[in-house]
Amino acid sequence: MHAIEKILAKAAGKTTVTTGEIVNCKVDLAGINDLYLQTVRSFFEMGGKKVYDPSKIVMFLDHYAPASTIMQADNQKQFREFCWDQGIDLLMDVDQGVCHQILADKGLVRPGMVLVVTDSHTTTHGAFGAFGTGVGATDCAIIMMTGQLWFRVPEIIRINLEGKLPKGVFAKDVILKVIGMLGADYGVYRGVEFTGPVLKELNISERMALCNMTTEMGAKTAYIQPDEITLAFLKDKVKQDYEIFTTDPGYKYAAEHTFDVSGLKPQVAAPHSVDNVFDVTEYAGKPVNQAFLGTCTGGRVEDIAVAARILKGKHINPRTRFIVVPASKGVFLEAMAKGYIQTLVEAGATFVTPGCAACLGTHQGMLANGETCITASSRNFPGRMGHNKAEIFVASPASVAAAALKGKIVNPADYLE
Repeated sequence: MHAIEKILAKAAGKTTVTTGEIVNCKVDLAGINDLYLQTVRSFFEMGGKKVYDPSKIVMFLDHYAPASTIMQADNQKQFREFCWDQGIDLLMDVDQGVCHQILADKGLVRPGMVLVVTDSHTTTHGAFGAFGTGVGATDCAIIMMTGQLWFRVPEIIRINLEGKLPKGVFAKDVILKVIGMLGADYGVYRGVEFTGPVLKELNISERMALCNMTTEMGAKTAYIQPDEITLAFLKDKVKQDYEIFTTDPGYKYAAEHTFDVSGLKPQVAAPHSVDNVFDVTEYAGKPVNQAFLGTCTGGRVEDIAVAARILKGKHINPRTRFIVVPASKGVFLEAMAKGYIQTLVEAGATFVTPGCAACLGTHQGMLANGETCITASSRNFPGRMGHNKAEIFVASPASVAAAALKGKIVNPADYLE
């Protein structure tokens, strides 16, 4: 079996599982964000009175942090009251940040666990050797009542990364290239495993970016085999016992793809699809009104650090605004302690509350008709970040910072001293 299959088998109380099999699994941790008040409503509509285990449920007020409409404020009020009434201590209020980064910061994700959140980018947690997947409100309400949910065992595809990353090329560029080559629907209800020597060059932040963006291929889950980099990250954070699963020798993948990154250039996904991918040089000189750095895809300390490296002692273009959203309070505090925040504020950046912000097009950096944004987030569909006539280019944090500096899309390698 594959490691993912072994995780599901253990959670289902089975010795083995096979591709396509439907299994009922115990869920180690269920998360609900403030987009999904319907989860609470469904819980009561189905006769729920008390959640099965308050310690295995976490509530995130991250998409509307802080609330910008009366409806959002009311949703968050109901979430808080539900947590207080149910004894759910893991209430992550509007000061905490994006769900996926919080889970990593607080040591709530670990290898071998089944983690379910009402957010499609829960694939991020494959970076820790966990089975992470997103579900809807009703499914999550079932977990709150029973502690279990059914899954169909997915096909597993292997993406092998060979070579050495060139200057100015990051994990975001790699995954954009992969999505551009394979297509936005290639991974639908499949598990995506990353392997190969390139992973040794990638820290946990970069691995999270890889796994996060498999959602843009339609993937059910993602996976990176835990190694010394994983264990070093987990050492000071995860207090619970965990099991690391490995894939059996000779396991047959549904498909395998090898990408040599040695000659890769920085990438950009052009409007209006994440698989509409080009070398960034194809759009060099394209003016941008807004550069957006943040969210669960590109708002970690390392992302803020590379922006500070590019902008230190300089100032952003006067016709471009630079919105920076730390992925979590922990990220914000660490970046502050390292001086990155002051560097970027002095360079003209605007910081907003840790959370999702303009990524979902509801507040804190929305786009007007005809504006162009380059973003380190994950999606560029029409209307994703505001007006449906705005243009969104998805790129690496380095490309975003370099564009903020020059007021146009440029090759970030030229600005990384």
